[in-house]
Amino acid sequence: MALVINHNKPLSTSPLKVSAPLGAAMAFLGMEGSLPLFHGSQGCTAFALVMMVRHFREAIPLQTTAMNEVSTILGGSDQVEQALHNMVKRAKPKIIGLISTALTETRGEDMAGDLKGILARSKDLAGTSVVYCSAPDFEGSLETGWGKAVGAMIRALVPGSSSQPPLKRVNVLAGCHLTPGDVETLKEIVEDFGLEPVMLPDLAGSLDGHVPDHYVPTTLGGTTLEQVKGMNRACLTIAVGEHMRQCAETLEERTGVPFVLFDRLTGLEAVDKLMVCLSTAAGMPVPDKYRRQRSQLVDAMLDGHFFFAGRPVAVAGEPSFLWTYASLCADMGAHIVGAVSALPSPHLSQLPSETAIIGDFEDLEDQILEAGGADLIIANANARLIAGRHGIPLHRAGFPVFDRLGAAHQISLGYRGTRDLIFTLGNILMEHPGHGHGTSLPVQHAEHAHGDPAVAAG
Repeated sequence: MALVINHNKPLSTSPLKVSAPLGAAMAFLGMEGSLPLFHGSQGCTAFALVMMVRHFREAIPLQTTAMNEVSTILGGSDQVEQALHNMVKRAKPKIIGLISTALTETRGEDMAGDLKGILARSKDLAGTSVVYCSAPDFEGSLETGWGKAVGAMIRALVPGSSSQPPLKRVNVLAGCHLTPGDVETLKEIVEDFGLEPVMLPDLAGSLDGHVPDHYVPTTLGGTTLEQVKGMNRACLTIAVGEHMRQCAETLEERTGVPFVLFDRLTGLEAVDKLMVCLSTAAGMPVPDKYRRQRSQLVDAMLDGHFFFAGRPVAVAGEPSFLWTYASLCADMGAHIVGAVSALPSPHLSQLPSETAIIGDFEDLEDQILEAGGADLIIANANARLIAGRHGIPLHRAGFPVFDRLGAAHQISLGYRGTRDLIFTLGNILMEHPGHGHGTSLPVQHAEHAHGDPAVAAG
């Protein structure tokens, strides 16, 4: 049990939080033929655009209503209408995600009402699905915006319950802590059980780093509108991440499709639960390939636990990201000396650490200093400043990661993803023996002990 402390500091000198509108835009980018639209100033859009381009290293389709001083005071519905017309004329998107920002939310614009009027009088917008998402910067973080956008798409695009029998189809509500590589892996796992996965959203289709044959002004790949409209005929919904709970509940209320929530899909027990769930839904045993992968993971845990045991580790990020990585490290025997989340979440009190702070990187640094140091930091690329100051190795994960290649292709999901993550983190700990904080077995003897069962048992 962790004591959750919310500092609510008036000033953040080393921010951890990522804006909610950016999270909403990322969710819309998981739709095929999509073009997100920020209703705010050009600066708001430019900042989000730069962050996503640096992280994914791809061209990101993102538009803005370009609010100025006059429209901020008098209202920006005219600019929204003009932006929608221009986008449909030039880019011909299948779906437009209209996302509010702090600028328009603070003014108190009735965007839902304005959009209803715009669509009623604009015949040229009839062939485009326009989904409005309220995601002001001052409320929540990346997870918040992502969850709001997914919920908005469910309410706007998914039809009600179907009178036809369910298909061998599984809806998957992927959390924002999953990389495109994770999403692709999860799709393959579901398909191996003979089930059809419908991902909402599907970054693996749109931001997996493939090169198009020609210029496309919208997203290239992702979940289609036809797939979303067929979500009411699924036999099961799988939600990944606590922040997707509300979306799963909304989908169940709308379609009657039951859901199962997984707080993480990294770690032996977590993946076991996924396999049992899919096996039950498909009415078939777990494929042999996953039984072998499970055995490989168990062996990797045996190999790696010598180098994790007692080692002080600090983790910072969005709640689902923090939960996933802190839980895995604790499962391997590490001591979580720092746990910082960008925003509150109900399950943070169950973290395997003494405290969980709702704060920023300054709070993470304070926790590390109070603990007398850490042997590993797991966080996004902005943690490099703390890691550099104290000479602590950093495993870059989460969002954003702008100073390494392949961030979108990292996989930590499933038996194989968990195995590879254990190897990655274990190799860092092996390379940096650290300060010897409570290690149960000296690092220099660990390899010999594993090779000799008698020594290992002793």
